[in-house]
Amino acid sequence: MNKNDYYSKLGITPVINAVGNQTIFGGSTPTGVVKDAMESSESNYIVMEELFEKTGEYISKLLGTEAGYVTSGAAAAITLSVAGCMAGTDPEKIATLPRTNGMKNEILLQKPQRYTYDRCFELSGAKLIEVGSSELCTETDLQNAINENTVAIAYYVQPDDWKDKAVSLKKTLEIAHNNNIPVIADAASQIYPIDYMLETAQSADLVCFGAKYFGAPHSSGLVVGKKEYIDKVKAQSFIAYQLEGRNAMGRPMKLDRQEVIGATVALEQWVNMNHEDRINEYVTKQETIKNIIGSVNGITAEIVEIPTFHGYSLKVSVDPSVSSVDKLVDELANGSPRIMVAPPEDPNAHLKLKKSDITASGYGTQKDTHPHFMIGVTEINDDHVKQIGDRIKEILS
Repeated sequence: MNKNDYYSKLGITPVINAVGNQTIFGGSTPTGVVKDAMESSESNYIVMEELFEKTGEYISKLLGTEAGYVTSGAAAAITLSVAGCMAGTDPEKIATLPRTNGMKNEILLQKPQRYTYDRCFELSGAKLIEVGSSELCTETDLQNAINENTVAIAYYVQPDDWKDKAVSLKKTLEIAHNNNIPVIADAASQIYPIDYMLETAQSADLVCFGAKYFGAPHSSGLVVGKKEYIDKVKAQSFIAYQLEGRNAMGRPMKLDRQEVIGATVALEQWVNMNHEDRINEYVTKQETIKNIIGSVNGITAEIVEIPTFHGYSLKVSVDPSVSSVDKLVDELANGSPRIMVAPPEDPNAHLKLKKSDITASGYGTQKDTHPHFMIGVTEINDDHVKQIGDRIKEILS
């Protein structure tokens, strides 16, 4: 055993992560350029307040916003954004959170937009108020829900902008600003195409991203937007706890100086890279797996378009007369090597097929109705590609 292999030392068997950069499987792996930048930055100490100021300025230039701030993930970006809207830069209010008596503390969220992570809008002590019905929220619904306790409107950014289900982001901003309240947008993985990412970043008063999605350390994120609101976010951060006597609630959301650099460099790389090459690399891996398992009885593999920054995923359909999907997924997860794949119903997989279920570029006719699972390739290397194909072939041969 390698003396530095602490997974083995602890009795942990690593997995091949064929799902994607999901938290439950350890998140993401920073790119080589990001790792080098992080390692280089470790050799010196700095004043953290200066680091956040300068990286924030650089991030805002990259995304075309007034200001930016690195956080410990998108969830922290949301939590600190809400705290900032409630407490501002008032030291007494900051020290009171998450107790919000006497503060405006209601965050409106259109009911069709309810989702797993909307919990983050409440973590700093706010109350999340549903607006409209599960099927529809109208402009009138949103306008009528605003009252003297409303401190902000939450918005869950999605590519279709909630057409025919909820008020658009543009109209939500108009309603919010007419009532002198901000909009906090969760755009965690809305990072591609780049024009779309830039438009999203510039859309709301506070916009939150998960930096793990674009090659940064798993535990990092960004919040960008209007300077007056970013300044309020800064006042809640972990370093604010030691500045001007503020007992800020962001203290548990610490970042290493290396992570701050990592998130900044990763963003720089992301907005400047050739994304056509990136996606072609994914497709090449998917085609390799498809070719390996193509001759296996009862298996149909096709590359399908998905509405995320991944571009495409590999859909593997299984004939029930040969094996159940659940059994195959279980054997992959608990065999040797351990391979984690994404069942289509997995809410954490971010691999939902497009509504049409038909893909572009000649991939995937989607005519079969057999149960299936998805193979993501963003976190696997070329050796993993062959191991995945060979293991599926071994189980079903």
